[in-house]
Amino acid sequence: MLKRLAVLGCTGSIGTQTLEVVAAHRDKLEVTALAAYKNDTLLETQIERFQPEIAVLVDTQAADRLRNRYRGRTKILAGEDGLLAAATTSHVDIVVTAMVGFAGLKPTIAAIEAGKNIALANKETLVAAGEIVTKLAKAKGVDLLPVDSEHSAIWQCLVGHNRENLSKIILTASGGPFRGYSYEKLQSVTIESCLKHPTWSMGRKITVDSATLANKGLEVIEAKWLFDVTYDQIEVVVHPQSIIHSMIEFIDGAVLAQLGIPDMRVPIQYALSYPGRLAASNKHLNFSDMGSLTFFPPDTQAFSALAIAFEAGRIGGTMPCVFNAANEIAVNAFLAKRLTFTEITTLIRYTMHNHQVTVNPNLKNIIDSDSWARQFATQVIEQQK
Repeated sequence: MLKRLAVLGCTGSIGTQTLEVVAAHRDKLEVTALAAYKNDTLLETQIERFQPEIAVLVDTQAADRLRNRYRGRTKILAGEDGLLAAATTSHVDIVVTAMVGFAGLKPTIAAIEAGKNIALANKETLVAAGEIVTKLAKAKGVDLLPVDSEHSAIWQCLVGHNRENLSKIILTASGGPFRGYSYEKLQSVTIESCLKHPTWSMGRKITVDSATLANKGLEVIEAKWLFDVTYDQIEVVVHPQSIIHSMIEFIDGAVLAQLGIPDMRVPIQYALSYPGRLAASNKHLNFSDMGSLTFFPPDTQAFSALAIAFEAGRIGGTMPCVFNAANEIAVNAFLAKRLTFTEITTLIRYTMHNHQVTVNPNLKNIIDSDSWARQFATQVIEQQK
């Protein structure tokens, strides 16, 4: 059966790799809608290759540029309305949410409301509004298919097993480029060194998040909602080789792990082909060449973002949303050379400290808290600099 996709964030790292998977399986997968922020040049190339029904550029000026030169059959839409149209079009079976950050929340909710299954690469959606999104998905009979390699690994390990027998989940982390650094040494790291991830090829924002371990913190909160576990049932272990993508432990002490080379096309393809599997021509794991696998506890003193994320998750309410929003502002400021690397987590903690938590928030509370956190964090940066 042909599955029809909407790919939101199609010009980013996950989006382009999703389209690579589609290109390798044109008899199984078809692109119906594409959406990007403002990269009209790449989007035009993707339109020519995949011939979607609609294509969207959220940036209206970029959309105008594309409209002025494009003469094909694909309908070009713009702005948030266009994004929501891509997420809810009737000819789509699965919406791939590959947008970065909080911007992915509204189109994901709209897609769920429209009864679309979600291949979820936008972890911020569950971080900010996990309870709202998971309840809505259950009510609509919609599947949340995890695309993150760690969550895909847990999902694959759980298939066919009784959730009541699950003791804990173990998220692996590469440790990023600064594994083993002291807090003092981290104070002088550069943007260039931060963006040189040892095992994964990712976008700039998520690469910085990996270096601070904020990304692993976001994944902890996402895992809580995806797999309906408590924070006490989530463990993080540093695994530099990134071969074991995550593990689960059962109540009898048995542990299952999912292994593979670091290649995001594998979890993307699994989400799109589930409950089946499709063959892949990418490099496969060779145990004879692999060497040793090592594991370490995370250093939450030097890399405090992970501990802060656990704290935000346990507080609950609107606090995880604030954690995410403050992190987005801080990372952008770091990439703009307005904050140092260690000031990222300092700003996150300070923003959380000044937030008045709303317990059991509705969607408006989430959106308001996100806006407040961004404004507060931005003001702190401006006052300091």
